[in-house]
Amino acid sequence: MSDNTIAATDGNFMNTYRRFPIAVERGEGVWLWDTEGKRYLDFTSGIAVTTLGHCHPVLVDAVRKQAEILVHTSNLFYTGPQARLASLLVHHSFADKVFMCNSGAEASECAIKLSRKYSGSAGRSKTIVCAEGSFHGRTLGALAATSGEGYRSGFAPLPEGFVFVPYGDVEAAENALKQHKACAFMIEPVQGENGVVVPPYEYLSTMREVCSAEGALLVLDEIQTGIGRTGKLFAYQYCGIEPDVMAIAKGLAGGLPCGATLATAEVASCFTLGSHGSTFGGGPLACACAVAVLEEVTGSSLMDNAKLMGDRLLEGLAGVANTKEARGVGLITGLEFVSDATAQATVFRCAEKGLLTILTAGNVMRMLPPLTVSAEQVDMAVSIIKEAAREVADK
Repeated sequence: MSDNTIAATDGNFMNTYRRFPIAVERGEGVWLWDTEGKRYLDFTSGIAVTTLGHCHPVLVDAVRKQAEILVHTSNLFYTGPQARLASLLVHHSFADKVFMCNSGAEASECAIKLSRKYSGSAGRSKTIVCAEGSFHGRTLGALAATSGEGYRSGFAPLPEGFVFVPYGDVEAAENALKQHKACAFMIEPVQGENGVVVPPYEYLSTMREVCSAEGALLVLDEIQTGIGRTGKLFAYQYCGIEPDVMAIAKGLAGGLPCGATLATAEVASCFTLGSHGSTFGGGPLACACAVAVLEEVTGSSLMDNAKLMGDRLLEGLAGVANTKEARGVGLITGLEFVSDATAQATVFRCAEKGLLTILTAGNVMRMLPPLTVSAEQVDMAVSIIKEAAREVADK
């Protein structure tokens, strides 16, 4: 059956993904099963999406109950799930206002549009300062804010008005904001796609001061770090600061497409009727699931577990063969190998042994297990990684 699924997909789907030769049939918790019945420990979480793991009862119940009542209306009408989600996001964050969409790229697009529209009233230029190594999405606007020729090649001309500075370099960012009279500084608290790069602890707090002094907005991309993944609901909460605008998605609805852009009342006020919109964004089914996820994450010990299990994972990965460094915050973890070839071989060897991880930035194994992961499962993953790395090293 798996061969048929793979052949049908490869024969009809555009060739845009490097996939494992695995046809997944079902999931439960931290586990996935393929069509042949083989079980895998899933440390991808659908790229930081399945916050509660696969088919969590809370999420399944939310889907079932909402699907029986109302699935879609568009934003021509008010719905209870959207109202509840907006209230929760405002309550648990810095924000006063929310815009809902379907994905991280859409949330980034909204943040860019919001920053540029607000810049007129603030007397700033339309330029946005971003970081080298950044990844904000694959739509043209989000791509223009993304660093890396591999993502951008072939899609020129991209929207103008984006300037890049080294990640973690406060002086370079401050100089760029001043030189261009930029309207915003757009940054990821941790660069996930770039290999789980963690900046100096004081970076965000210092950039908050710089942006305030320069009159520029601080825009955070918490698409991957949000919804408890770092051990806090949002990574900015580690620094005791508040951004002006924030993009979230991925783990927000635990597996359904759901994103949001959050902002202060002042910044959000520049959006008026027709400034932005979405047909599917904020639909009742996705919002009901996001409400369920947020209530579960904020009303339990899952964020504490993310921090504890993340620390356990980092500690266990020390000294893995052919690696340079293990790094991360909470349950966003990167293991850097000595070469691209070694990393790729180890990631695929782990998959053969029943552990699914992500190859990113060429030579980094990225691990994003659900917040429900246990100590036993972390230890099992570490054991598989060490064994796979030894086997690759011995070849």
